[in-house]
Formats: sequence, C-alpha cells, structure tokens
Amino acid sequence: MTRNIVLASNNQGKLKEFFEILSPLDIRLHAQTEFGVSDAEEPHLTFIENALAKARHAARLTGLPALADDSGLCVNALNGAPGVHSARYAGEPKSDSRNNQYLITNLAHQQDRSAYYYCVLVYVRFELDPQPVIADGSWAGEIIAVPMGEHGFGYDPHFWIPSMRKTAAELSTEQKNTMSHRGQALRALLEKLK
Repeated sequence: MTRNIVLASNNQGKLKEFFEILSPLDIRLHAQTEFGVSDAEEPHLTFIENALAKARHAARLTGLPALADDSGLCVNALNGAPGVHSARYAGEPKSDSRNNQYLITNLAHQQDRSAYYYCVLVYVRFELDPQPVIADGSWAGEIIAVPMGEHGFGYDPHFWIPSMRKTAAELSTEQKNTMSHRGQALRALLEKLK
C-alpha cells in the first residue's frame, strides 16, 4: 500500500534529493507547495526543534503524515556556525552565493577548516504525534576557499571530502546520496519506520 507523506520543505535542492532517494520505495512524497503550505517559522537554536516545528506545521495544514529536515553546515573554527542559520547565514534574502562568500570571509584567518554537514529528520503521523520518529546523520569534510563543481546546492562547492579528493558539488547524485548527512539520516529513519 502506497504511503502518502508531505515533505515539509520548499527547498528545491532538498526536494530533489528526497525524491531521488525515496523513489524506489512504496512512498508517494508530496512537496508542501502542492498544498499551498508556506515555510514554517524556525526560531529554535537546535536542528531537532526546528525539524519538529516544520513537521507539525505541514501535518497540521495538510492532514497528512509529514517528514521534515533541518540541516546545515557546522564549522568547528566558528563554534558550529552557520549551524541552524545555514540557509540565511549572510542575512535575507536567502542566497547561496552570499552565504558562501560570508563563510569564506569568516574563515580567512582560521587555520582549522574542518566542518561537517548535519541533518535531523523528523516524521510525524499527525500534528500532535507524541512519538515523532527522529533520525540524524553527519558528513565530515573541510572548507576550501575556491569553489569547485557544478552539482548540489548550498555550501557544496566549498565542502571538500578528503577521502574522495572532491567537493560535494563534484559528486554525482548517486555518490552524494550514498555519503551525505541527509542520505544517512534518511536511511536511518526508514529503518526505524519499518
């Protein structure tokens, strides 16, 4: 039996990744934009609180089970920034290019370039579900000053994976989905949902 789930995101890059990872399964994923649902507020200081708020928001407005992601880049030399503010690191309006430029500027005098992507996924069966299913994943790398690659989105052109000798933006979709924080979290969540 096909399960209908609303994805609590309007981020086209995330939507593409989720659809690609979930397409072989018996899940029909609907973007919240199909229902006219706008982005939820994300006022919290942690990824998990923001993901839960987004999942409950989408479930309330659609009446469907909801899956929400909150993820971001955490840079060790910047005390975890941009973290939960990754999408708006350089302010409004959201801009990947401005965020990347701001990141590189903030790291200009730092020796430590280690960073990691982090993702929390929350699945709720209904808005006030008292037992949300939660999974997470992380992906370690380093920040490079000069962008490389044409794929991905966000900080991917600056996120260097030493073991691959490539940035996330140089990986194929299949490679990225296998390695990424979001791919890891999604596989963990699917195991829990079984």
